[in-house]
Amino acid sequence: MVSLDRFEVFRAVVEAGSFTAAAAVLGQARAAVSFHVKQLEAELGVTLLTRTTRRIALTDAGERFYQRCLRVLAEAEGAIEEARGEHGGMQGVLRLTSTVEYSLMVVAPALDAFMQAHPGLRVRLETHTAQVDLVRERFDVAIRLGRLEQFQHLPYRGVCLDTYEVRPVMSPALLAGAGLARIGSPDALARLPQLGHSRLERIAAWTLRDREGREQVFRPAAKPRLVADNASVLLALARQGSGVALLPEWLVRGDLASGALIDALPGYRFPEQGVYALYAPTRHVPQKIRAWVDFMKRYVRRRAGQAGPDAAPA
Repeated sequence: MVSLDRFEVFRAVVEAGSFTAAAAVLGQARAAVSFHVKQLEAELGVTLLTRTTRRIALTDAGERFYQRCLRVLAEAEGAIEEARGEHGGMQGVLRLTSTVEYSLMVVAPALDAFMQAHPGLRVRLETHTAQVDLVRERFDVAIRLGRLEQFQHLPYRGVCLDTYEVRPVMSPALLAGAGLARIGSPDALARLPQLGHSRLERIAAWTLRDREGREQVFRPAAKPRLVADNASVLLALARQGSGVALLPEWLVRGDLASGALIDALPGYRFPEQGVYALYAPTRHVPQKIRAWVDFMKRYVRRRAGQAGPDAAPA
């Protein structure tokens, strides 16, 4: 039987880019790392890596094996952590990723309570706007915001934690500069300068509903003046009058209340968005992942209740 230790060495070589770098990461001699990879190739009967004096590269068989190798190691690590957790409580590291804004507003406060309940667990949280490969980059859970269809093509399990509204917001100065007292329709809004989020660039049109439930289409007349990959940047640009930004209601709630921003289409509703916890579909879902996802579901429900019946969930 092929040793899992060799799987780990092979992964380290691929991710480090060389035998020497992998040896440093693993704390082993370079010769030992090279031996493990050669033995792995011999046991499998295929060449996994091509070697030159400067670099290594995966063969086609090596690339396919690497992807399976990641899944096997994740499955093994999950099974080990689950078995240990049944006896001594949750141990090890919980690796999370989410957006900056949602991390600040929701994840960080939730983590404070979660870590108090599980003192033996350490947490690593990274904020990424772009989608990450959970298996390759070794994240346990990604918390992502958007529509379900944005995530259905991904090879992950997903749990909907919450839902929220998005609102088109703008500064009062932008409205006044356009010579308008108010914006009465999606078509009128579409003619104003737009600010875009890179995650939403592929959405050319939005189907809206008015107060009577009738559908209308919002289709900006031109491409956004500026596209950013960060909602906080778009919020700052909207405040200074650079254009109309489509942002989560929970992010702009304070600015709408203070008057720093106005709701550009108060009589219309954009499609509801969701907050999803995504994780790798291993046979044994580690206890720490199950515990975190279940905790977050309870946390956001309590948070929505504390915000009051008229407040949109975060």
